[in-house]
Amino acid sequence: MAESASLWSILALPLVLGAFAVGAATVDARLGPGSVPGPGREVLRLLVQQRRVTNAADQLLLRLGVTLLPVAAVLAAVVVPFGFTALSDLPDGIVWFNAMEALAWAAVWLAGWGPNSALSMIGGYRFLAQGLAYEIPHMLAITTAALGAESLRVGAVVDAQSGLWFAVWMPVAFVIYLASALAMAFWGPFDQPVGSDVAGGAAAELSGVDRILFLGGRWLLLTVAAAAAVPLFLGGGHGPLLPGWAWTLIKTAAVLALLLWVRRRLPVLRMDRYMEVAWVALTPLAIVQALEVALVVLGR
Repeated sequence: MAESASLWSILALPLVLGAFAVGAATVDARLGPGSVPGPGREVLRLLVQQRRVTNAADQLLLRLGVTLLPVAAVLAAVVVPFGFTALSDLPDGIVWFNAMEALAWAAVWLAGWGPNSALSMIGGYRFLAQGLAYEIPHMLAITTAALGAESLRVGAVVDAQSGLWFAVWMPVAFVIYLASALAMAFWGPFDQPVGSDVAGGAAAELSGVDRILFLGGRWLLLTVAAAAAVPLFLGGGHGPLLPGWAWTLIKTAAVLALLLWVRRRLPVLRMDRYMEVAWVALTPLAIVQALEVALVVLGR
């Protein structure tokens, strides 16, 4: 039975994450202006688009960056349980998840640096500054979940929430995780790395298949971050009546819908404003939340 469950996860998880990413992109296009094309039409347009080439571009770094972004997102999903079964329930799965997000961070910078273009380079450096500011509270938030479960294994974090979700027990860490996940996926109010003021920033010179991989990787990264919130803070597959995989789908859809709603509701701020929030407010709050959870764990 365990082997068949693992096989089901291997086959279903990538398909489900891809379906969620496409669905989210479709909904986002529908919510946007009427002229915004859906993901299917945009992919077809980019497939026949002539590739743009800049002078003295480092094609190796460019290709590495745009390919690494979706690959890192998929690799991060390896430890995310579908129901109660993950593709690989590593003993240090939370470390693996955070490391793959850091890999995606490097991918965006490479995609911005490779074309040898001022605007894309500005976008890449913007993401470096943004990622550094939000990676620390992000890491502290997911470490707090591991601390509450007394394990770095994602499956153990899910098991520890059979009675009470960590989002209820550690709400500050949950909110910080969602905010930092948006920043790591350069989404909503954190989309300055691909901002219109620099003609698309890190994606300014990307065209054709390169642009498909980069933007698709961005959607996958957002979807995986939403899916990871479920085992880390929302009880994973725990829930009444329905099977675990159904609860995972429902909770992932709810988190993804929340993140899409945030994009439409919060304004884009100057980078120095929300980076100051990360360093001055979110990081100390994440530390205080981690200390609170540590005291509770020590007092058990």
